[in-house]
Amino acid sequence: MQVVLASPRGFCAGVDRAIEIVELALERFGPPVYVRHEIVHNRHVVESLRAKGARFVEDPADVPEGALLVFSAHGVSPEVREAARRRGLRTLDATCPLVTKVHVEAARFGREGREIVLVGHAGHVEVEGTMGHAPERMHLVESVEDVAGLRVADPERLACLTQTTLSVDDTAEVMAALRERFPTIALPRKDDICYATQNRQNAVKDLARRAQVVLVVGAPSSSNSNRLVEIAEKCGARGFLVETAADIRPEWLEGVGCVGVTAGASAPEVLVEQVIARLGELSGDGFVLDALPVVDEGVVFQLPAELRHAGG
Repeated sequence: MQVVLASPRGFCAGVDRAIEIVELALERFGPPVYVRHEIVHNRHVVESLRAKGARFVEDPADVPEGALLVFSAHGVSPEVREAARRRGLRTLDATCPLVTKVHVEAARFGREGREIVLVGHAGHVEVEGTMGHAPERMHLVESVEDVAGLRVADPERLACLTQTTLSVDDTAEVMAALRERFPTIALPRKDDICYATQNRQNAVKDLARRAQVVLVVGAPSSSNSNRLVEIAEKCGARGFLVETAADIRPEWLEGVGCVGVTAGASAPEVLVEQVIARLGELSGDGFVLDALPVVDEGVVFQLPAELRHAGG
């Protein structure tokens, strides 16, 4: 059996930065460090940080007064920031800079008096944070059908933003429907879409051309990981989401000559290594490991000033 690894895969720059912020905060300020929501959507990462002294909460009201609270990579609404301020909490912002960019644009559109269409998944923590930056002017759409039913006050004063963990491919049909229904809508620039999401989806398309089965290492709550499974299946492979190597079922591999392996943007490489080891154990007719050409995304996000300078 041949196993082919995707490139790029796993952690993106925003996830790397968020995890490093929590680890540095624990190291420099000592535990406990509170984190609003899971820092990233991966159980392995969350449990590792919890073992070091991180405490995960959903509401700033659950944090002791004066304690340190880290905002997760997904971002938060101004309401959450204000709740933390009222409680006298020290805060560190691990929001992905790409999400922050969307928040800034949402606030600007709101000041300009525009209504905003946000393309994203209802209930996703990033979407909730973004909508909080202009709640009275925001409309959430997930599908072409949602666009057809959209009612706005002034079609000539309309702007659009997207959840960053969607890709250009994910949003293409919805964007086309918005352009057709509202020709003057101000659509987001391509660089508002997460580079890592698009790159990982492109890699899965390459995998699916070679592999009959594609395993995606990621959490069920990870939006980008679920999309990778869907894309593998659209490209003709059988796609499966696995949190750990223990989730792999031997029957998935019966009669399969090539298995592709990738990971969502919040999945650590150690989980990929464990999946490869498990595939080696399950392969009854030999095991050949290969990889797509390495892609260097060349993106690094700077740490918050408080951590760059603390103890320096």
